[in-house]
Amino acid sequence: MAGRLFVVAAVVAAALAAAPARAGQPCEERPLAPHEVVLSMDLAQRTVQALDASGAQVALVARAGQDLSRYRLRYSHMGIVVRDHPKGRWTVVHALNDCGSAVSGLYHEGMGNFFLTDLYRHEAQLVIPGPEAQARLAQLAVTRTPLRLHEPRYNMLSYVYSTKYQNSNQWVLETLAAAMAPPGQVETRAEAQRWLRSIGFQPPTVEISAATRLGARMFRANVAFDDHPYERRMAGQIDTITTDAVVRMVRMVDPQARTMTVD
Repeated sequence: MAGRLFVVAAVVAAALAAAPARAGQPCEERPLAPHEVVLSMDLAQRTVQALDASGAQVALVARAGQDLSRYRLRYSHMGIVVRDHPKGRWTVVHALNDCGSAVSGLYHEGMGNFFLTDLYRHEAQLVIPGPEAQARLAQLAVTRTPLRLHEPRYNMLSYVYSTKYQNSNQWVLETLAAAMAPPGQVETRAEAQRWLRSIGFQPPTVEISAATRLGARMFRANVAFDDHPYERRMAGQIDTITTDAVVRMVRMVDPQARTMTVD
């Protein structure tokens, strides 16, 4: 049951799936070398083993698609991972930017595909919610809310409290908000963001210089800054949703949540 709506999401995204899609890294046509495929598939297997051992039915999984150490970040991209039934396969639902364009789609993939990309580091982070949070997220999965919460206008550095764009991790955050808020309170992105404000959520700020902002805006279709408050933007203070921001919110609302590293 937990994966029913996410199967629908995969059908919606099928038209987009023919083109390569990446999140957390630039789009390149370079095929993976054989040893990279082996490393990625081994990481996928170890991640599944860790999930099986955790006893979870729903979790979050993050990968390291690029070097973000200059921003004090270790992981670049996160998805929601759901077990199809108590002893079934794990599937990852995540929003992906379509090859560096200004558009994203929702994808439904096996763990192997999630990691079968040009990883910067063959390491994963798992966030295992507490039992109550898992149950609420599983209940949300069989509604249309996760689809409604997806905004195809993609911006890698989208502002946390704007609905103009959305990045991949922001879809995860807002879906979690819908699950954790009182029933029926969050059905839209605006409602998700109102609830996040109500609990005092603020993501870690990413500092980006004026030169970097200008270069990114001029040469990358998937980067914009016009949704950020002017004063913050001019000061290089970018309040966007990273994997760390999602983990911060989970820890705020779910004291039973735990994180683990698969390396």
